[in-house]
Amino acid sequence: MDEMIHHIKAVMRGTRRAFVLGDMPFMSYQVSPEQAVTNAGRLIKEGGCDAVKLEGGLPLVPMVKAIARMGIPVCGHIGLTPQTATNLSGFKVQGRDADSARELLRAAEALEQAGACMLVLECVPTQVAEMITSRLSIPTIGIGAGPGCDGQVLVYHDLLGLYDRFLPKFVKRYAEMGQEAASALGSYRVEVEQGVFPGPEHGFSMQEDELNKLY
Repeated sequence: MDEMIHHIKAVMRGTRRAFVLGDMPFMSYQVSPEQAVTNAGRLIKEGGCDAVKLEGGLPLVPMVKAIARMGIPVCGHIGLTPQTATNLSGFKVQGRDADSARELLRAAEALEQAGACMLVLECVPTQVAEMITSRLSIPTIGIGAGPGCDGQVLVYHDLLGLYDRFLPKFVKRYAEMGQEAASALGSYRVEVEQGVFPGPEHGFSMQEDELNKLY
């Protein structure tokens, strides 16, 4: 919680217009509704974010209801839930068969009824995301959930090409800044080693009469 609050404060200092979600850390809300309310309140009061987000379906309904009842905007997150991905057999698409898709539909409707103000849908089939979006009155935000959601989100490291070890299928890279950064840093190192940088144009000088006073 302390680390997340630190990160949220940094984001809020650089924010002018964005609606900022504070992502509740693993095990900061699962134990009880009381724990969930206390920690959600910390993210809002100490971090300064606009709303909190927590992961999970039907088991998290009491937590969402308790947080919303306290007047704290809360965003749900279903489908692939990274905090508990090992429980889902890894980072895999969720809701591909009828039974699991129905479970997602039930969870989405229950979270809305509990007071969620929006819902993240991660790694679910496009058809399922469209069905959920059509049934809810709150906005859905998709990541790997197709174009039918009300909004979209991507990790900006993926979007900018800053991380090249793994590229999820749903990511579109709009730049290759990782390669450019590596090239720039490599050039800097070579120029320092060869004495090319810094050059005269990168330094500062004294007035000649002031310099003479040192001799």
